[in-house]
Amino acid sequence: MRYKNFIKDFALVLVGFVVAFALISFIPVPLPGGSVVLSGKQYDDFKEFMKLLQIKSILTQRYLTEVDPDTLYDGAFKGMAASLNDPYTVYMTEKEYQDFMTETTGNYAGIGLVVSADENGNIRVVSPIKGSPAEAAGVKASDIIIAVDDKPVSGKDLDAAVAMMKGPAGTMVKVTVTREGVDQPISFNIKRDIIKLETVSYEKLEDDIGYIRLTMFDEHTDEDFSNAVKKLKSQNVKGIIIDLRDNPGGLLDVCVNIADEILPKGTIVYTEDRNGKREYSYSDDRSLGLPLVVLVNGGSASASEILSGAIKDNGAGTLVGTKTFGKGLVQTMYKFDDGSGLKYTIAKYYTPKGTDIQGKGIAPDIVVELPKEVAQMTDIPRDKDTQLQKAIEVLKQKMGSR
Repeated sequence: MRYKNFIKDFALVLVGFVVAFALISFIPVPLPGGSVVLSGKQYDDFKEFMKLLQIKSILTQRYLTEVDPDTLYDGAFKGMAASLNDPYTVYMTEKEYQDFMTETTGNYAGIGLVVSADENGNIRVVSPIKGSPAEAAGVKASDIIIAVDDKPVSGKDLDAAVAMMKGPAGTMVKVTVTREGVDQPISFNIKRDIIKLETVSYEKLEDDIGYIRLTMFDEHTDEDFSNAVKKLKSQNVKGIIIDLRDNPGGLLDVCVNIADEILPKGTIVYTEDRNGKREYSYSDDRSLGLPLVVLVNGGSASASEILSGAIKDNGAGTLVGTKTFGKGLVQTMYKFDDGSGLKYTIAKYYTPKGTDIQGKGIAPDIVVELPKEVAQMTDIPRDKDTQLQKAIEVLKQKMGSR
């Protein structure tokens, strides 16, 4: 059993707390094989840890049904992270950690939704992944998920809800949402499939315009973006549209690499931690060298906002669409020896001009709303995509003025 030697191990750890000089009062604590002297603060920590072991002992010995101690400890660890009321700070079991890492590095089976807990405690769809079963079924960005397989879910159950939506390819799951402007909840019966993370697509449009869509930032997106730019330039495009709509974000370093390829020399983004320490990311002298328009909407989050904010603040392009999602927090991962992990928030990020977008988003230079009837479509025809049409119009003006 993973935790059967916790008390013995903890006793050994306590030996390391012995100090050679007095800062505050010291308290002797009897342990198997002898005693150890702890400071008052260390003694308080010891008492809390012993309470955890007491709860575990009571539940394993007296609870109505047999209890797995590992489940109790995992619940305690999850509760510690959840107590911060930060939906991005999460303890993960070994399987959950493996699943999480797969989503940014490979393929997984599920329905292809990126979700987040919002400020009201709801599970909000950031965006469906392009080409996913969820997108094909008609789930939209900003939908609120209220039930999975008829079981009510909320933001505090985010991890559990995500786990319920995953499963073997070919199996079915029922997802129920509420949608702004629709009176009754909408239910979707969705067949799970392998979600292929192909994050970059591109093509040459009419009038020598290059179009690149980024659906998220995984470990290969920067390389694929660079190849797309090279291919489009070889086709003699005179300007480029980058589509970040419904891109929920991803890996920060990949986003920075893409921004570096686009921007002239300057600041891309900076982060600030709890102590006010700032870390800056800079672009070099290379730049895209072509007129640029960037499409954004309420599903453009996190790394998408870093990229669009950097382009806007550096004057390297024009943002068209609607206000972005507003996720300006930076997380890091800690992997434990047993394969479990902790994802936790370590800093806020700011655009080059110091804009804090957390909960606010980035306003585009030109606001264009999709018509309501068009926004409800699963696959929007280009001639009805008013945001794309405006981006083309703006880019033509930029190209003509060169």
